[in-house]
Amino acid sequence: MGDFGAQRRITITNHHGENLVGVLHDAPSAALVIVCHGFQSSKERIPMVNLAGALEKNGISAFRFDFAGNGESEGSFQYGNYYREVEDLRAIVEHFREEKYVITAIVGHSKGGNVVLLYASKYKDIHTVVNISGRFNLARGMESRLGENFIQRIKKDGFIDVKNKRGKIVYRVTEESLMDRLNTITHLACLSIPESCSIKTGC
Repeated sequence: MGDFGAQRRITITNHHGENLVGVLHDAPSAALVIVCHGFQSSKERIPMVNLAGALEKNGISAFRFDFAGNGESEGSFQYGNYYREVEDLRAIVEHFREEKYVITAIVGHSKGGNVVLLYASKYKDIHTVVNISGRFNLARGMESRLGENFIQRIKKDGFIDVKNKRGKIVYRVTEESLMDRLNTITHLACLSIPESCSIKTGC
């Protein structure tokens, strides 16, 4: 636990040997909240910075980090990767427990909201989980992003390139990452979260 108002850049290696980069808002307390960003986002997005800053002002340490393949962290960006991001979060939890912090909550925004729920269903060791605008049904909204007949197209070509309005490729969706998303069922995962875990949701 450091000085009030201190922010420290920390690199933590995940179980795949990739370096995850984050910023610790170190308050004079052993209590720590881990903040998880959303799809195509990073620890530097305004909601992540503001949330960590607000926790710090209230005397609670906060850690905001980039999942693998996002922001400053190593690894390749993937459209799916929900459970892989759960394992990134696990590496963060383990690191701070070794540093003698008490993780009081995990907070996720958008895709990060799904990740914290999936983490709670798998590891059952965090007692407060906050899901901010996570998508309940991961199959919804895909056609608007990937276009019509996306399943037939990806089975034919093996991938779909998602472009911005100027026609520049923003990212590639592989068949594997698409199936990862379609096979991630938030509802089923939530059913295995212990009743002792407090789930909070918001928009």
